[in-house]
Amino acid sequence: MKPNLRIGVVYDFRNPAGSGVDNKTFYSELMEQAVWLEKLGLDLIWFTEHHFVDDGYLPSWIPVAAAMAARTKNVRFSSDISILPLYQPVRLAEDLAVVDNLSGGRIELGIGLGYVPWDFDGYGIPLKQRVSHTDEGLEILTRCFAGKPFSFEGERYQVHDVNIKPDYIQPGGPPLWVAASSVAGARRAARFNAHLLPQGPFDTTIQVWRDELMNAGRNPDEYRIGIIKPCFVTDDKDVDWPRVRAAERRRMEYYGSAFAAAGRSAPPDQDRERISQNWVVGDVDYCVAELARFIWENGITDLVTWAVPPGLRPADMAASLENFATKVVPLLKATCE
Repeated sequence: MKPNLRIGVVYDFRNPAGSGVDNKTFYSELMEQAVWLEKLGLDLIWFTEHHFVDDGYLPSWIPVAAAMAARTKNVRFSSDISILPLYQPVRLAEDLAVVDNLSGGRIELGIGLGYVPWDFDGYGIPLKQRVSHTDEGLEILTRCFAGKPFSFEGERYQVHDVNIKPDYIQPGGPPLWVAASSVAGARRAARFNAHLLPQGPFDTTIQVWRDELMNAGRNPDEYRIGIIKPCFVTDDKDVDWPRVRAAERRRMEYYGSAFAAAGRSAPPDQDRERISQNWVVGDVDYCVAELARFIWENGITDLVTWAVPPGLRPADMAASLENFATKVVPLLKATCE
């Protein structure tokens, strides 16, 4: 059975200097916004992760998900992405088990390799070891999620007589997502029986992942494909968009410097080969048409928009998000499901 379409928001909790608000107040405002967005009917709250960034880029999303879970009833939480090499996988599995119980089974996990040198430097993990850390971490996580005692002897991790408690509420543990920007990443996602977070061209991510699943005797149409595809709903683009566009440029400045430090060719908004994650900006009808086309072309099942670009506050995005949740999303679901 094809998964239902789920739509929501993504947070990075960035609060740059000059925003006019301290972190305590900003965090409180984001918590209230999350509760409000659930009341508007959104399905998902995702988080991104980076470390040691001056504007407070969220380094630890699981405590935030737990706090939001305590104030919500239905919305599901996940990451796009958790930088898996920076986590001890057994501890990560335990943290997720706790939040799975606290939330009533509403936690998921999206992981990736990571690529930013200073993320790894701060944890004392060589960037060149990220692949082996990720593969072994995934092997341990999937065994933890299975709910049976196990031991593991690898190059990076050695664990003995592990049996995660408390038991997960969700059978098989939290749904697992793996990010892919290349053929190798797509094959990794399929190998670990994971849903896909594509971050590269369709042919080398989604298509490869689908082919690998089919070669393993699985039906890719039973899996999920999720992506950040931001949307700003407005009837007056000339008046409303410039402030959000300035915040988006601020957001992308970080990725420009991170990509340069990692020796990558271009940040995501400038890479024309990858599946576009650029903003859709316009009135309700335009946003529905553009997002529906995007969903159909790429087989998307889970789509999130930025809740609060850096330098803005929840009030700045309230009108757009209300129109997105109450007008765009219902029409999208009616069109695409």
